Amino acid sequence: MSAAPTSTRRVGTTLLGVLVALVFLAPYLVMVLDSLRTSTDVKTTPPSILPRQWQWDTYATVIGDGRFVNWLQTSLLVAFGSTALVIVVAIPAAYMTARYRFRGRMAFLVVVLITQMFSPTALVVGLYRQFFELNMVNTYGALILTNAGFNLAFAVWILHGFFSSIPVEVEEAALLDGASRFQILRKVMLPLTRPGLVTATIFTFIAAWNEYIVALTLMLDDAKKPLTVGFRSYVTGYEQHWDQLFAASVIAVVPVVILFAIIEKHLVGGLTAGSVK
Repeated sequence: MSAAPTSTRRVGTTLLGVLVALVFLAPYLVMVLDSLRTSTDVKTTPPSILPRQWQWDTYATVIGDGRFVNWLQTSLLVAFGSTALVIVVAIPAAYMTARYRFRGRMAFLVVVLITQMFSPTALVVGLYRQFFELNMVNTYGALILTNAGFNLAFAVWILHGFFSSIPVEVEEAALLDGASRFQILRKVMLPLTRPGLVTATIFTFIAAWNEYIVALTLMLDDAKKPLTVGFRSYVTGYEQHWDQLFAASVIAVVPVVILFAIIEKHLVGGLTAGSVK
């Protein structure tokens, strides 16, 4: 007799989940539909749900645009470079602060946390001045260092929490087996902190991928601008290519979706990997 209420509850939960998914997917659906309209149709009032005239060559036009290819390459280079730098620096910093008690440890963690409170917008003038003195304006290195600096605090704190939650006995057992500190970190601690690594990686990559203000200020050469800044070229006071803007925006979402699809399975899996010999 309880089967019917249970079945009804499951159907209701499923429908609610589909409704919530549609709400979140609606903006992306609008982007896709607008990318398949003509630029004039996008501005037509009142708007229609479906394009009045389907335009199927917009994506080919955008991908064939040399400017878009350069912007995409810059965004990929900066996002991957910033993410790699953050992970490489955050792992030893978080491990040392979680396992070793040294003078200034809490002060270091507090300073790291304080850096998370500053917005790139508030510091953009100082950043420009600093990179100007270092002759790094209009270079990829300036964007990589800036994005890494602003996302390092989050990675250190989340990995610090994961390292601190792992029992010390796990490391002591590995030491008795003859493992070095580096081997313990690589073969024992990192597998156990995989969910934290995945979270830090996704957060850093998306933040670097979406960054706009610093890139707008530091990158002067049009060919070196990332996607977030390059998009402005499609809609100016002299020309409005709304269809290409939406198509480029849809393409810009793809790398983030692919990254999440690849490492999403590791968010839960690997939580206890490596703890049992």
